[in-house]
Amino acid sequence: MNDEPDRFARLVFDEDAVRYGGYLYSTNAPLSSRLAHARISDETFRAVDFRGKRVLDVGCGDGTYTIELFDRGLPDCMYALDIAQEALKVARGKTAERRISYGISSAYALPFPSDSLDIVHLRAVLHHMDRPREALREALRVAPAIIVSEPNGLNPGLKLFERLSPYHRQHGEKSYTPHTLDRWLKEVGGVISDRRRVGFVPVFCPDWVARVMKQIEPGVERIPFISAFASAIYVVVAARRVG
Repeated sequence: MNDEPDRFARLVFDEDAVRYGGYLYSTNAPLSSRLAHARISDETFRAVDFRGKRVLDVGCGDGTYTIELFDRGLPDCMYALDIAQEALKVARGKTAERRISYGISSAYALPFPSDSLDIVHLRAVLHHMDRPREALREALRVAPAIIVSEPNGLNPGLKLFERLSPYHRQHGEKSYTPHTLDRWLKEVGGVISDRRRVGFVPVFCPDWVARVMKQIEPGVERIPFISAFASAIYVVVAARRVG
């Protein structure tokens, strides 16, 4: 199988980590990114209870949200994997005394026995992958439950950014619709237990735009039809099918 797109993503993110000391949307985040990711985090912790669990964070990057997951989720043990080794160096450097074990690994071949974990967390990583469905299958092999957060592929503004934004194009971003993610989860043996469409603030936009959109965000989320196309993020929780 051709892993060239994933290799390209690794090189781009390694370059980011070296040049900026982390990623532009996390370690060096503008206001828009801080607001957008805070919304994802809040909904993640509403959707799943990580306390006392054995948790794996796939695609941990520079560790910003891995550390947040550890601090807020209070798991019993925490593992974090990525293919970008320079980003992992940044993550290790800011983890301090937290009990987080980092490693380099492909999401398609996780270095854990089947059922050795309780939950796998995949945050904004599938849209960088060449084989996202295989990553979902592998996540459900090592744990009976997963939570996935991905850009909403029905959002027309996001699809425009993917075509025109130099950053989105450089990082090979290709969002998927909630229907596609749901279908993949079912195809790999998952049963969906929770779905949420959240957020309205784009990751990269001027501060004044971010503030205005944040004020509008609650209304956007409350109206189903508008939320389906205007929400920024799709959060979905699934468990492995039994029998």
